[in-house]
Formats: sequence, C-alpha cells, structure tokens
Amino acid sequence: MPAGRPRWARGAAPPPGGARPPVGATTPAVGAASASVGRQVRSLSLAGESGVVPLARDFARQALYAWGWLPAAGADRRAAAEDVLLVVSELVTNACLHAEGPEGLRISLDNKVLRIEVSDRGSGQPAPRTPHRAGRPGGHGMFIVQRLCLDWGVLRTSGVAGKTVWAELGAPA
Repeated sequence: MPAGRPRWARGAAPPPGGARPPVGATTPAVGAASASVGRQVRSLSLAGESGVVPLARDFARQALYAWGWLPAAGADRRAAAEDVLLVVSELVTNACLHAEGPEGLRISLDNKVLRIEVSDRGSGQPAPRTPHRAGRPGGHGMFIVQRLCLDWGVLRTSGVAGKTVWAELGAPA
C-alpha cells in the first residue's frame, strides 16, 4: 500500500451520509484535514508508530479544536469532547492489545455526527464482554464504546487483511 493512503479507502463500505473515494483515488495527506459540502475529515497513519494512544488522542483533540468542539463553552460540550477522546483511546488501545496494532485513525464530522475509524490488521471481532463486570480490571473498552456511542461496528474488505472498527457519536447541541 502506498505510504499515507489509509486502508479504508480501498473499497470499504461508505460511511452513512457520504461516499468514499473510488479505489485508487487520492485521499488527504496523513494528518491533513479536508472539507467537502459540510463534511470534514482528518486522517492519521499509526503504522509503526510508538506511543499511539496518546498520539491518537492528541490528533483527535486537535480535530475537536479545529471543528469548534473545544474549547468547550459548557458542561455538555466538554462532556461530548471527553467522550470522543475516550472512544479514540479505547479503539486504539483495543487495536494495540488484540489486533497487532493500529494502522490508521480517521475522524470525520458530518451533519452533527462524529465518526471515528481505527484500522488494523487483526482478524478478531471486537465485542463487549458479557456479562460486564464493573469491578474487575480490563475488558471494559467495547462496553464503554457501546455505552457512549450512537452506533459502532466493523468493516471488512474481502481479500484484504484486517478490519476497520468504527464508532459514531452525536455532536453536542
């Protein structure tokens, strides 16, 4: 795969409310922002990086500042921004622990829905642990994602190793 080209540009299903570029299309440069008809997207390559969880959180925080979620004007906006940062941390951590590490992070904002996508090369299927045991350490990541997000899921591309785990959160009112 060419450097700087996110894996999700290779034939994965389009996100709600927007089409992905055709296979072979140019995607924004690593760490770049783009906007088209109200849609804003930021992508970051994480392949081979160390300290990916704080790197991903910092990248997400910069996007939230650029999109006006931060600095937060009130408690609801602050909580919404903290939820985004927590979900980014959980998805990237899961890729580190269960999927050979993350390949990339993509964050998009469209029609008051913020979508987080973390691609990895793992074959496993993320799922909240059931029953959830609040008092035990570990195993809370996908439970937290499920509780904070409007929806979440996994995209796979036939013939391509790995997956993209995505989660969507609503923008504060």
